[in-house]
Amino acid sequence: MKNFFAKIITIFQDRILRKRILFTLGALVVFRLFAAIPIPGVDANKLATFFSSNNFLNLFNTFSGGGFSNLSIVMIGVSPYITASIIMQLLTIMSPRLKALYQEEGDIGRKKFSQYSRLLTVPIAIVQAFGFLALLSSNGVLASMSGFEQITNIIIITGGALLLMWIGELISEYGIGNGLSLIIFAGIVSGLPSGIAQLGFVFEVSQIPVYLLFFAVTLVVIAAVVVITEAERPIPITYAKQVRGSKVYGGVSTYLPLRLNQAGVIPIIFALSILLFPQMIFSFLQSVNNATFQSVSKYALGLLDNGWVHGILYFFLVFIFTYFYTAVTFDPDSISTNLQKSGAFIPGVRPGPPTSVHIARILTRLTLFGALFLGIIAVLPLIVKAGTGITAFSVGGTALLIVVSVVIDLIKKIEAQVSIREY
Repeated sequence: MKNFFAKIITIFQDRILRKRILFTLGALVVFRLFAAIPIPGVDANKLATFFSSNNFLNLFNTFSGGGFSNLSIVMIGVSPYITASIIMQLLTIMSPRLKALYQEEGDIGRKKFSQYSRLLTVPIAIVQAFGFLALLSSNGVLASMSGFEQITNIIIITGGALLLMWIGELISEYGIGNGLSLIIFAGIVSGLPSGIAQLGFVFEVSQIPVYLLFFAVTLVVIAAVVVITEAERPIPITYAKQVRGSKVYGGVSTYLPLRLNQAGVIPIIFALSILLFPQMIFSFLQSVNNATFQSVSKYALGLLDNGWVHGILYFFLVFIFTYFYTAVTFDPDSISTNLQKSGAFIPGVRPGPPTSVHIARILTRLTLFGALFLGIIAVLPLIVKAGTGITAFSVGGTALLIVVSVVIDLIKKIEAQVSIREY
């Protein structure tokens, strides 16, 4: 405890570190101010009703940083940039040039790669803005708009997404922590007071055991997220001895850490994007003046809104994308080649292809547990709702995963800054 308070004092005594923290807080305050400015023509009552009956939009609101719940000018949040980044990383599989740019050309290559992601964000933001405006207009949440009004709203929403992308990058450069993650984190935390208030309004003394069970499950989930996020499988590595003149180099033993949850929250975000897309399409088709389109869209939307269908699809997509994204971002062949070039080997395993196969086998087993964990976390709100009837924290599992992951990352970065200054 004494060491903790000493670090707190060090943080606020150091001028540079204090400026970084204050800049981060100021940027998040600016984001919350923008999230409170709604676009024109919103029917608040219909919006609340529509949100309460739609699991997908509640989840999307989590990743938009909370700006979607009141249809603010930053309603689509940082999701276009996240989607663009995911698409760019997936394209590295098909394009050797992009793969070399991302993995082999150092900081300059990664800057170019990030610039391509920013450019791709613009059309994705335009498509998402148009899709959501059509979805909300067809459900009566937005008043009917002329062509000019619709184009104006699309420009405003796209500009809001690009503004948040810029704020996030400023936080990453001049503040502390990952800017995009902190924006999502701030949106989730800002929704806690309303969630607690909602629990207070529906509180019944007879339901106290259910509430206690709910909070016990929350504590267990937080502990599980911390354990899974920090869990690693160390693979022992030994460097071969080299004799140069009268000196002996190498012979050092270390380990290669493989994380249990190698993909982080990316599979959940990607699965959410896939699930949202057909709903936007069918909602748009439902407003078309055609009986066949309307009947098919009505059936499809009813199927997607079914809790069991939604849960099964969501779990399956998260599970599949965990394997897919891990395969994209972690290349056993590259690791094996780098180990061989540096004169390192895994004891009992021959260098080259056998090392690659050994690492891939371990990674596949680890990813199984990570995928199951992410899938359960994704559908946990549905399980809690079915078991307890509590809907105040409708995105509890995913939100907890993001919050805990961001807090752990932020603490590590602050401790790293403090350690540099202590030395």
